[in-house]
Parts: sequence; C-alpha cells; structure tokens
Amino acid sequence: MAEAQVNGITIYYEDHGAKEGQALLLITGVGTQSTRYPQAFVDILTARGYRVVKMDNRDIGLSQKFTEAGIPDFQAATRAKKEGRQADLPYQLSDMAADCAALLDHLGIDNAHVCGFSMGGMIAQLVAIEHPEKVLSLISIMSNTGNPEIPGGTKEAMAALTAPRPDPNEDREAYMAAMVNTARVIGSPAWPQDEALIRKGIEIDLDRSFHPTGFARQYAAILATYDRRPHLQKLTMPATVIHGIQDPLVPIEGGRDTAANIPGAELIEIDGMGHNIPPELYERLADGIETATRRAAA
Repeated sequence: MAEAQVNGITIYYEDHGAKEGQALLLITGVGTQSTRYPQAFVDILTARGYRVVKMDNRDIGLSQKFTEAGIPDFQAATRAKKEGRQADLPYQLSDMAADCAALLDHLGIDNAHVCGFSMGGMIAQLVAIEHPEKVLSLISIMSNTGNPEIPGGTKEAMAALTAPRPDPNEDREAYMAAMVNTARVIGSPAWPQDEALIRKGIEIDLDRSFHPTGFARQYAAILATYDRRPHLQKLTMPATVIHGIQDPLVPIEGGRDTAANIPGAELIEIDGMGHNIPPELYERLADGIETATRRAAA
C-alpha cells in the first residue's frame, strides 16, 4: 500500500489496524513476499488490538531489487562463515534487519513487537540483537540460531526449496506444478492444503512479482550470517519461539536451540506443523504472539 525510502533503498510495506494499537512488525521468509501473511491472519491480529506492519524484504516482491548484483557464490559465502569472515555479498541479513529498524523509524514507531518466520525469524533475531531499542518483544517462528551443529533440512525439502524451477514466462504450468510440489513437501502433515488454494496463492505471488534471483541473494545471506547464540544469550526482552515438530526444512531442533539460547524464552512446539502456516493455525499463532506481547506489557 505504500513505499518508504529507508536505509538507502525502497521498501514496500502495508500498515493495518488502529495507529494507537500495539505495533507488530511481520517479517517473511527467504524468497517470499509479504503476501505470506494473508489478510485473514492480519485481521485476526488487528482484531486483538495490534497495529500490524508487514513488508516485502529487500530484493523481493515490490521492494527494491538488486538484479545487477548477479547470482552470489554460495560456497564462498559458506566458507567465509566457517573462517569467521564476512562474505562478499550484495547485502547481509544484518542489512535486512537494519531495513526493518529504519522502516519503524519512518513510521514514527519508537519500538514494536517483532515477529518473523524462517529467514524472517533470523532477521527478527538480528533486529533484537543489533537494534534492541526497537524491540518490545521477539517472536521467532520456524527458524534457528545459525548454530552449525544442529541438523539441516531433509534432502527432499532442501531439493524442493533450491532446485531450479521452470521459467513461468515460458511454461507457466510447469512452474506452477513445481511450486505446488514445494508447498506439499514442506507443508504441515496435519493440515494438508487443498491444491486449488495452493495454486491460487502461487498465482497471486507470481502475478505480483516474479524475481527468482532475489531468492538466490537472500539465501546466500542466510548461509553467510554469523552464529547468533552468544548474542541471543544477552537479550533482555520477552521472547516466544514457535516451531512445528514435523518441520522438514528447518527441523524442530532449530526452534529448541533458539529458545534455549534466549533467556526466559517460551517455546511452543506444534505437533503436525511443518514449514508453513496453514489457516487452521492462525489463531494458535496469534495466541503464541500474545504470550510475548503480554509479557512485554507486564
């Protein structure tokens, strides 16, 4: 609904609910647009009194693209992290966290409850670490700490996420089939989604913005980001960690590790949940968000 010039770039955002409500910033995952927080979920949150701000991360959706930067070297990014160096990338997750803090400033929001899923959870953690004055509470959903010791996703889930997909401009149906397969592989086994609904969401995102190289640059930033555990251990704001027990992409160990490294964090494990947010869980996730925001109010 609006664009902001923040942190030297253009960020698309939407601002929902009463301006006097508790500010809640929603950050999305790698390669995904702000549409992954559907209006039905936003409506639940605004009905609970939140002022909900959601955004397209840089390099995706309707925010500024970095196409001229090309495709990064994933192996070099991973090697730099192992060697304790900062990888030579167009941007880091810390830059994306700075975008979030700057957007709150742009909106005149002194501080907010900050929530993110998957890569968005990593970014939310970095907002809390690097811009703690902006964070009333932290909600990290189906994410991890960057700990290299915890298990990664299943072979099938990683292939579904990273395998090259057909160009929809050349074969739209083949692209749709590949994306439907990804949604099924990483989805929640207890709440399988109807294929027609999956396809509708994919088509909305595709027609809104198709920018596959943005995924590659965001993914490289994930690979290069530092282990956040020593910094999470110093956080003082309330935190809630939400994770699906059947998550095949970011296993439950990632959520448990996150909660274990944030003092006083509450861990909510959801049996039957994978790496998505099915409509049947909207109210439950809203309840989880409130566990952090109520503690912040207290």
